[in-house]
Amino acid sequence: MEVLSSRTILRPRDYDAALEFYGKTLGLAISREYPGGTVFFAGQGLIEIAGHGASDEPTHFAGALWLQVRDVYDAEAELVLAGVEIVREAKQEPWGLHELWIADPDGIPIVLVQIPPDHPIRRDTR
Repeated sequence: MEVLSSRTILRPRDYDAALEFYGKTLGLAISREYPGGTVFFAGQGLIEIAGHGASDEPTHFAGALWLQVRDVYDAEAELVLAGVEIVREAKQEPWGLHELWIADPDGIPIVLVQIPPDHPIRRDTR
């Protein structure tokens, strides 16, 4: 499997406090914003603060690792052959991305994502 990019997605209990910390306290620059979320540059990586999907249940990591791959269906076949448990099979989501969900040994969710050529993420929005 060839990983093309990645980002860490955090789903904090207090969205505004997280934005304050990453944006003002740490001084991270904003990569992009969308309704309910902000993505910050973090060196060669990105940290996304998502205002949706947080749980009130205690957890040691309330996020997911997002890894872009060339072909999520090929990646799924490789992972199945390697004995990795598939949490959610690869499929195209309503927002246009093709996603496959797995988890690391500690249960941290990992989303493998294929971005179709015509998806807005691939277009320069400047």
